[in-house]
Amino acid sequence: MPFWEWGTMTWEEAKDLDLARCVAILPVGAIEAHGPHLPLATDVIIAEAMARAGADRLAARGLSALLLPSLAYTAAPFAEGFPGTLSISPGTVTAILLDLARALTARGAAALAIANAHLDPTHLGSVAAAQTAAREAEYLPLVAPDLTRKLWASRLSEEFRSGACHAGRYEGSVVMAARPELVREEIRLALEPNPASLSTAIRGGMKTFEQAGGPRAYFGWPADATAEEGAATIATLGDILAEAVAEELAGSGRA
Repeated sequence: MPFWEWGTMTWEEAKDLDLARCVAILPVGAIEAHGPHLPLATDVIIAEAMARAGADRLAARGLSALLLPSLAYTAAPFAEGFPGTLSISPGTVTAILLDLARALTARGAAALAIANAHLDPTHLGSVAAAQTAAREAEYLPLVAPDLTRKLWASRLSEEFRSGACHAGRYEGSVVMAARPELVREEIRLALEPNPASLSTAIRGGMKTFEQAGGPRAYFGWPADATAEEGAATIATLGDILAEAVAEELAGSGRA
């Protein structure tokens, strides 16, 4: 078995685990608007697919993985103007991640890896703050590859790199591969492209999807999404997560 699922185990099964070479993986997403065709939990679905693919790749490196129950709530101010979005405060997000790092350190885990699919800048700031605080507290390594960084973004799709990638081809493809029954296909196929770049809008000081040019909370080319592209993207996301963990463990001497 390449990985365990923490939430489905009994306490006696958990007691018998040797966590010294075990990486706990936390899928992190958001409950927010993803166009008229994708579910509010799109980021959670992507994060869970990334986590499972990463766990498989860690197993190939001789590391055990432990999948934690997903964190579905986070700071999502860009989408707050849309019904269905549930955004919590940035400080709460940081506190949750830091507390998990503390608890897993006490259990003797090798690292806490964040499989993150939510790219709102406020959320990314909360994750980075938790990483800093975990290092200062000398907790286990908290690994969270930021997909907006060129190192990782260069390995993802052209749409992703353009910044026009919220509920477009990139995210739609992953949901089609992981949870196709949740895609509103008739609506998706009828959507016109929206090439407005979120990354450009963020650099320009925009704070909401509406300001960024997304009145229906989607950016990119949703009608072009395919399950095949989604499967390939999931594989790449798993590679990114496993590589980031392996690099961190090697640098910390825990590998």
